[in-house]
Amino acid sequence: MNRTELHMALRTLPFLDARRELGDRAVELSADPPKLLVWHPEAIDWLFRHDRELSHPGSRSLRPLFGDDSLLWADGPRHEAYREVLGPPLRGRRLTGYHGLIAGAVHEAVDALRPGTVVSLADWTRRLTLRIVGRLVLGRVDDAVLDSFSVWIDRALGSRSRTLAHRFLRGGLPRSGPDLDAALVRCARDGADPDSRGTGRDTGCPATLASLMLDADGPLADLGDGELRDQIVSLLFAGHETTASAAAWTLYRLDHDAALRRDVTDELADVPDDVPASARTPLLDAVIQEALRLAPPVTVAENRTLPHDTDLLGRTLPAGTTLTTSIYLAHRQPDAFPDPLRFDPSRFLGRRPAPRHYLPFGGGTRRCLGAQLGQLEIRMIAAALLRRRDWHCVNPRAGVLRLRGHAMAPSARLRMKVTGRRE
Repeated sequence: MNRTELHMALRTLPFLDARRELGDRAVELSADPPKLLVWHPEAIDWLFRHDRELSHPGSRSLRPLFGDDSLLWADGPRHEAYREVLGPPLRGRRLTGYHGLIAGAVHEAVDALRPGTVVSLADWTRRLTLRIVGRLVLGRVDDAVLDSFSVWIDRALGSRSRTLAHRFLRGGLPRSGPDLDAALVRCARDGADPDSRGTGRDTGCPATLASLMLDADGPLADLGDGELRDQIVSLLFAGHETTASAAAWTLYRLDHDAALRRDVTDELADVPDDVPASARTPLLDAVIQEALRLAPPVTVAENRTLPHDTDLLGRTLPAGTTLTTSIYLAHRQPDAFPDPLRFDPSRFLGRRPAPRHYLPFGGGTRRCLGAQLGQLEIRMIAAALLRRRDWHCVNPRAGVLRLRGHAMAPSARLRMKVTGRRE
């Protein structure tokens, strides 16, 4: 690892901020093998359009955590099979099958917020979103299993210094232990009841994502325990950590601007159901999108490796070059977002920037499968809190970016106090 890569790894956000101030659109992290961090819109557009031709080697730091067989870096027919199985239930009309499950978990979490309660905002959203995705992936999983999962992830990513120590001094982030792995696999297989296969649209009870992967008639029916473990871990992590961070930032921004919060609350008064559609709550949706712009779920999109020499970024990049898209920097370019460090939801009222400029969930063939689900959860969490509780952040100066792996959560010190009921 050379000096540039080390700087990027050890002081990620200051490194990225310095590149923005210099006006760069790409930086070479290493020359052998070639690796570039890019945020030039034309390069991003090219990568997304040619994604099927590229390979996706995955993250060196997260591979020990999720496993070699994770769908996050699967390629070719295996990757297509995962998207074929997991994509449809997580988007469009089929998402309605999860509305009751999500609403139940959200209201249960809000019920527990008694007046006078003070919680870490990021920890609260993280616990809630883990419960939601745990039920989507595994069904009625024992909370003790999810608690063990949470403890393991926090041990790996909860402290930036500890994460770096694992990565550089201990050979990589700690893998989950055999007991947790066995419990996750057992929950997945126990919940894969043949009677629950399919979409669940007729019964109102969608199949778990694990049961869809294990469907004997599906393209993933040959999943062994090792690969199944890697997928369960990947889905649980990707399905809660990033959504939790985005939900926490949305709530923080609503607390930070009293007029904005009032306007969103007024907007919600005209949409009485538990599931506010983005089309009916454009201001709330704009707040969420702007929160995702300034604090995207992850700092970078997936690695992509060129299979042949390619003319890009004004030069010929040799075959084997790996390009990593900086979402963080793409979202901070003044030509796409004037005064880019200012929080301004009006940027998203009545318009949506092109994917080359705005890519909170990545793009191309690797766009996050749970993008619609995550945004739905954030709307439901924000709506429930605004409607049912009076609350405020007691130490708003703690609302600063903190890395958890590649995710950008608020500081764990940022706390929310519940001051009253609105029911």
